[in-house]
Amino acid sequence: MPSFPQPGSVTICEINRDLVTADALSDSEAKDTYGKLLGMAFNPVPFQSLEDPTQPPPASNAAVSQPKGFGMITSSLKHIFLPNDIDLLPEVALQGVSWHQHKHILAFISGSNQVTVRDYEDSGKEPCILTSESQRDVKVLEWRPNGGKSLSVACKGGICIWAASYPGNAASVRSGSASFLGALSRGSGTRWTLVDFFRSSHGEQISALSWSPDGRYLASASYESSSFSIWDVAQGTGTPIRRGLGGTSVIKWSPTGDYFFSGKFDGTFYLWETNTWTSEPWSSASGFVTVATWDPDGRMVLLAFSKSSKLGSIHFASKPPSLDAHLLPVDLPEIISLTGSQGIEKIAWDASGERLAVSYKGGDDIYKGLIAIYDTRRNPLISASLIGFIRGPGDNPKPIAFSFHDKFKQGPLLSVCWSSGFCCTYPLLFRS
Repeated sequence: MPSFPQPGSVTICEINRDLVTADALSDSEAKDTYGKLLGMAFNPVPFQSLEDPTQPPPASNAAVSQPKGFGMITSSLKHIFLPNDIDLLPEVALQGVSWHQHKHILAFISGSNQVTVRDYEDSGKEPCILTSESQRDVKVLEWRPNGGKSLSVACKGGICIWAASYPGNAASVRSGSASFLGALSRGSGTRWTLVDFFRSSHGEQISALSWSPDGRYLASASYESSSFSIWDVAQGTGTPIRRGLGGTSVIKWSPTGDYFFSGKFDGTFYLWETNTWTSEPWSSASGFVTVATWDPDGRMVLLAFSKSSKLGSIHFASKPPSLDAHLLPVDLPEIISLTGSQGIEKIAWDASGERLAVSYKGGDDIYKGLIAIYDTRRNPLISASLIGFIRGPGDNPKPIAFSFHDKFKQGPLLSVCWSSGFCCTYPLLFRS
């Protein structure tokens, strides 16, 4: 029987397929339930939840003087070549929370222009808040693999790259980048410096990021552009790669670096092999891809679609650089039958491939705003069985963004930013 958190309770953690709840958020509950096992507790980080960062900014009402009919021509051209994908952006699972690969450091979007960094190894220190004139309309963030403490933040007009500074060892700003960089962080922990800013080619809002596993390249994309860019981070140069029309919804490098996935708002998506950057186009009858997540071996990718209550899994038939692959359905029947929802919203898959977190649209009163946790197996196809649900703190909490720590040794570690203004972390502890 799946664990169900009663209204008014909050979830603390999983212990062997049982999702443990308490009456209220408290540090003592975390210490008592899992703190002794892990040797640490992940206290929730409060933030001012002023808005859902996945929502598009309000349309400007500023009037611009133009020749008669000019606006009609440009807007209809834009509609032919690039649908108004900003309307679809709230359906995409934007990565608003990210764990450092090798440390217990969490970063999350805590306002339209700001990012909060919480270092659980630096106990007693307040979280840092990263703000800068360059960092507006933050949509996505992701830690750089193998890059020390370096964080990329997607915003209006480009990508901010932040790095940790230590006493006597300030983070270095890339030579040739503008002097307005170097904005500092607020908070009592590590100091952070804005060391670089990669400008998007036409000032587009960057709405997707993905690092190559070695941390050398950063891929970026926008709902406003039909191409994505591959940045050589050391050089600060970006190479645009284009396929098809329509804005890009999702990009995702595979964990081995051999493959790359890109999805568009028109329902097409592409599998790339990264040796020669050749691609194979696919199309979906279930809407566009809202999230793509790879298995640990980089041999299958799990997809959620905007108009489906099922997931899809792409399985590669042979080794890289082959693009021969099959798309198969992955059923999550309880999402409709148990919760009464209208379909899947966001998913996150833990790096061991054993836990899947799923949020869904709508749902019956008692199931609204919960996250479903599945036990997943890959033998060789993906199957999923429901363990139970996570309920957040506060009034009518809804999950804004969530993701797993990829390298936590004791088991999956899921962090969720809730609409009630808390970023909470849930250890999912089990014996495989």
